[in-house]
Amino acid sequence: MLVIASLIAFLPGVFQIPPIDRDEPHFAQKSKQMIETGDYVDTRFQGEAHYTKPVGMYWLQAATVKTAEAFGVPDARLTIWLYRLPSLFGAVGAVLATYWCALAFVDRRGAALAALMMVGSILLGAEARLARADAMLLFTVVTAMSVLARAYLFSRDDKVARPGWALLAVFWTALAAGILLKGLVIVMIVGLTVATLSIIDRSVRWVQALRPLYGVVWLVVLALPWFIAIYARTGNAFLLDSVVHDTLGKIANSQESHGGPPGYYVVLFFATFFPACILAGLAAPAVWAKRREMPIRFLLAWLVPSWLVFELSVTKLPHYVMPLYPAIAILTAGAVEAKALSRWRWLKPNIIWWFVVPILLSITAVAGAIVINHDIVLPAWPFFAAAIVCGFLAWQLYDDDGAERALMRATAAMVLISIGVYSMILPTLGPLFPSVALAGVLRESGCTHPVAASAGYGEPSLVFLAGTETHFTDASGAADLLREGDCRFAFIETHQESAFAQRAEAIGVRYERGPRVEAFNFSKGRPITIAIFRSAGEP
Repeated sequence: MLVIASLIAFLPGVFQIPPIDRDEPHFAQKSKQMIETGDYVDTRFQGEAHYTKPVGMYWLQAATVKTAEAFGVPDARLTIWLYRLPSLFGAVGAVLATYWCALAFVDRRGAALAALMMVGSILLGAEARLARADAMLLFTVVTAMSVLARAYLFSRDDKVARPGWALLAVFWTALAAGILLKGLVIVMIVGLTVATLSIIDRSVRWVQALRPLYGVVWLVVLALPWFIAIYARTGNAFLLDSVVHDTLGKIANSQESHGGPPGYYVVLFFATFFPACILAGLAAPAVWAKRREMPIRFLLAWLVPSWLVFELSVTKLPHYVMPLYPAIAILTAGAVEAKALSRWRWLKPNIIWWFVVPILLSITAVAGAIVINHDIVLPAWPFFAAAIVCGFLAWQLYDDDGAERALMRATAAMVLISIGVYSMILPTLGPLFPSVALAGVLRESGCTHPVAASAGYGEPSLVFLAGTETHFTDASGAADLLREGDCRFAFIETHQESAFAQRAEAIGVRYERGPRVEAFNFSKGRPITIAIFRSAGEP
């Protein structure tokens, strides 16, 4: 049932939404270039080396696309949903892993409730639809923490079975996979959990249940070969880019304007973990009161130290704390199971947000479609109406039916919103995806091998859709490309049109004017107009 619920929640939009700039097409393009070149060690975006992340997600995406090609899927390398399948798998796996992890702390009903909280999470729903590494990282973290929890509980409770070799293999394999996906993130989360518990308990003996000597050997066997290969290829370049510039740089500096003050993630939590964040708030007093109990202690050791690291880091992005959400879900499910949710008068009224948020999201989605695409998207309205009804029932029947049924209704409301937004509204907002229109011009040009240069518009989705040979340049460079022969195209942002015309006249290039693309570049937050020009041969 959890698999079915996850697919209902996560599938809408996966196949319809075009590539979303910027991270997603960056990942997909690097995976595509692996297939094009046959080089599965180096990670490059066009000719530029990109070593901020290890190779794991690129391998998964490349393997998915190669499999699709083997089964005859047309244009598999340009089909973004194929690159999203590992993320979808990771999101579903994370839900199941949350259920398995929760079984160490609560009964099956409570574990299902914790998993349902992950199904409804707005943040996980978004990551399930993006071709990048974060959903898969979440899967590996929760899997590793599930075994770590059992090892810790075994050391403190005779009724808990010692993890066998199969579970230990799962732990160390998950750790290796997490390292290959996003480097040291999983090591930090697991390491801080182990260190915190060992300090509180004044003992590290419980770690021996993980068979660390054998485990580290297995981890090295799995993860080290690629690191050796990339070191042999690039020397210290990967280490400098990934560890020094990316990981440590994000702690010390705000990268790509993604900054925020301490407390950023606490505030954002109430949006990204909706609707379960309401119950999490009601569970917080009970969790704090029982913080010294062994199960609660483990979950807080998973949650708090890593959360503080993310809060103190200068660079902040919403998905950074997602691997900590399962701990919150399990803590909340435990409070529900114990019937310990707070009834404080200043906390309980917050359940009205289960009704208010679907209304706000529905209005925002429809208004956005009207403003951007001049379309009222009537097919989405029944889903939004049903979501509002579910949210209303979750709020009104909370006292009568209890927290579990209320959360199910609130989760149903968010799933209905997701269906409307991701499958019926977002795919129709063409102005948000100008790369689709530009690449369409190349496909319909009649050329067997068209090449384009873009001046003023440089989103990675254009490279993914239009081809690896796409040039990002200035107006002069675009005019120079047209001089190279037929089937050359220039995509010129309106502010650079005059410079393009001057350069084309100076070098004697003839060209044909194509249509203009009116769009909104949401990566930069401004409207743009792109003129299309095609080479017309020598004068």
